[in-house]
Amino acid sequence: MFPVRRIYCVGRNFADHAREMGAEAPAAKAERGTPVFFSKPADALALEGTAVYPPGTQDLHHEIELVVALGRDAPAGVLAVEDAQALVFGYGIGLDLTRRDLQAAAKAKGLPWDTAKGFDQSAPLSELVPAAALGELAPRTLSLHVNGALRQRSRLDQMIWDVPDILHELSRLYALRAGDLVFMGTPAGVAALQPGDVCLGQLDDVLELHCRIMPADMR
Repeated sequence: MFPVRRIYCVGRNFADHAREMGAEAPAAKAERGTPVFFSKPADALALEGTAVYPPGTQDLHHEIELVVALGRDAPAGVLAVEDAQALVFGYGIGLDLTRRDLQAAAKAKGLPWDTAKGFDQSAPLSELVPAAALGELAPRTLSLHVNGALRQRSRLDQMIWDVPDILHELSRLYALRAGDLVFMGTPAGVAALQPGDVCLGQLDDVLELHCRIMPADMR
């Protein structure tokens, strides 16, 4: 059992996904600027292997992500990069489900896109495993199959900001606490889901996330 406090999410953390969404991607680490953050409510988690197709959209997208679980409070002030790993309890994998049509409409008008991200069951999550069980993250591969077909796949060393970088940057804006989850961003290949679709997310052979998208009338 892991008592979840907050869910932070990182946008545009893989250059290939940033480009497929029409955004510029940094050519080098020195050019990466600052990360994009948004949040989901803690009760957006879906832990039972299903997520209901949400209302208000005709274009629900999958985004497979590494999820970081914090087991310790950060000290006061800005967290040093070299101290960040000590806060990590473990890792999971999750889906950042997105009402893409609502997001696109909000972006076009320069409006916030909370309704595209923070809806019920918008964050299916796997079990969490201790950080020591995964060891070095960079060479591990994150992937998503939908109905048996590969949709997304990338090594974690393709993240623009790694875990210590992100925790450092989050600490500039928030007081990080035990129970916080951080969805670390998605690689290219995001696409639409339909009711009945079956998702299988994997981090090598260490973690799996199973999720079926249920019809809207199952809410």
